[in-house]
Amino acid sequence: MSQKRLTIYTDGCSKGNPGPAGIGFIVYQNDGFHPIFVFSDEIGTVTNNQAEYKALIASLEYAANLHAADVEIRSDSELIVNQMNGIFRVKNAELKPLYLKAKKLSGQINNFHIRYIPREQNRGADALANRGLTEGKLGRQRQGPPAE
Repeated sequence: MSQKRLTIYTDGCSKGNPGPAGIGFIVYQNDGFHPIFVFSDEIGTVTNNQAEYKALIASLEYAANLHAADVEIRSDSELIVNQMNGIFRVKNAELKPLYLKAKKLSGQINNFHIRYIPREQNRGADALANRGLTEGKLGRQRQGPPAE
C-alpha cells in the first residue's frame, strides 16, 4: 500500500458548540473515483473545531495503519487547514493537543498535504459525520473495482 496515493475527504460536525458530535471520512486510492473505505463515528460532546480535528486524526490513523506514503487530506475547515499548514497559530488550549497529535501523525507520512475545499465538494464526508452523530460507528470497505 505504501506506493499508493490516498486522497481522504474528512469532516466533523457538532450540534451545538459544544454539543453532540460526529466525524466522518472517505478514502480514495490513486484514481480518486472509487472509494476504498468509509468511516463515521459518534465522538461525544465537543466543539465543531474539535470534531474537525478528531476527524482529521482518525483519517491519519487509518492512513498510518496502511503505511501510506502519499496522502492528501481535503477538508472544508479553513481553520484546521491553515493551522496544519502553519499559516495560523493554534491559540485555543483545547485544540492544541489535537493539533499536536495530527502533526505527529502527518509527520509519519512521507508526502503529506492538506488542502481546503469548499463545503459543496465535501458533501460525502459531511454526510458521514452527521451519520456518525445519529447512528454511531461505521467503518467499512467499499465495493467496487479491486485496489491496485
